[in-house]
Amino acid sequence: MRANFTLQRLYLDVPLSPGQQVTLGKEQAHYLMTVLRMSEGAQVLVFNGRDGEFAATLKPRSKKAADLEIGDQTRAQPPQSRLDFLFAPLKVGRLDYLVQKATEMGVRQITPVFTDHTQLHKVNAARLAANILEAAEQCGNLAIPELGDAVRLGTLLEGWDPARRIIFCNESQAGNNPAAQLAEITERDLALLVGPEGGFSEQERERLTSLPFVTAIPLGPRILRADTAAVAALTAVQMTIGDW
Repeated sequence: MRANFTLQRLYLDVPLSPGQQVTLGKEQAHYLMTVLRMSEGAQVLVFNGRDGEFAATLKPRSKKAADLEIGDQTRAQPPQSRLDFLFAPLKVGRLDYLVQKATEMGVRQITPVFTDHTQLHKVNAARLAANILEAAEQCGNLAIPELGDAVRLGTLLEGWDPARRIIFCNESQAGNNPAAQLAEITERDLALLVGPEGGFSEQERERLTSLPFVTAIPLGPRILRADTAAVAALTAVQMTIGDW
């Protein structure tokens, strides 16, 4: 069943079931009653990333406090994605965009990876997590990608499970169409690795291409910004060997 975009969607970090009464936090109560000017009996949709989506009814207790009465389930929780997203952090505005789009594209986990040419050397995990939740609320996704701890590329590769294939966007890869390389992948658990603005260093490319659990793919004849390349690669993977 497709998402209903006529109702406001709200993420609740509690177990959900019909007949349950959930007390809203101050920020969520303020948002519904003050910002959106909802009154008693207003209908919203709620989800927690685990139990599916439910209809809910607003029950104000005061001008600043309210409960939600959980009604019937509107959508069941879908199977978990088997695609993780590994990316080199970008400047803040474009970093927000990148995380939002990865969430919309249905990845299982989002992990910042520091490379030789990465522009940022630390990330605001709380901001990234907030962007993930906001994107899930707005786009209708029921799954909430897990935010992985930021890690150096070398450390990531040293501890990687070789049973999980990494698809590596290599600007030096011969060819324009990644379909042939993607069609040869048989593993179900996958991760997509997208580099920074300046691309991967020569040493990083050599190491990645030498690993048996890494598949390098091209992204066409045009030079793409890192955030554009990520969306293009996620689309290609989801359409060929993902859940589309």
